[in-house]
Amino acid sequence: MTHGPGGRALPAAAPAGGAGAVFQPVRGDLEEVFRREYPDVVRVARRVLGPGPEAEDVAQDVFIAFGRAGVPGDRARGWLLAAAAHTALNAVRSDSRRARREQAAAESDHVPDVADEIVTRDRRARVRAALARLPQGHALVLVLRHSGMSYQEVATELGMAAGSVGTTLRRAEAAVRKELEADESPV
Repeated sequence: MTHGPGGRALPAAAPAGGAGAVFQPVRGDLEEVFRREYPDVVRVARRVLGPGPEAEDVAQDVFIAFGRAGVPGDRARGWLLAAAAHTALNAVRSDSRRARREQAAAESDHVPDVADEIVTRDRRARVRAALARLPQGHALVLVLRHSGMSYQEVATELGMAAGSVGTTLRRAEAAVRKELEADESPV
């Protein structure tokens, strides 16, 4: 039995869809996997989204999907990290989420050196925009590899040959670098 805050017992099943819904059993390993992998799932999401609550929202969505998926326990880590990268990249591509992030950043009470903050925020926004324009596979390889996954782990999770991870990674990095250099060159 799973226990929540204060040691209260949580139900062994979760409703799927409202009144009269059929209960779906909760994965027996969900709590263990959550405790072990949550920090890394959030870290992958933050690599794409930056600091803020959106990365934790992505992690929550990923673990909800994991709870419903039939992923074997020995593949949980790779599945979760790949799902975090997918979900975070989709969030970057979403105009409404982008608008909320910019609104939250504009309302921030903490104001360090204004010039540094503007340059940093602008550069991060340009990197995220470049990521959003990459082909999905290239963006995923870039995010997963720079989140600490090995070439073999990236290859396994994305269903590609390990030897092509390096090539895809170099192409993705070059495309991002090229876009950033183009943005910085005088018009």
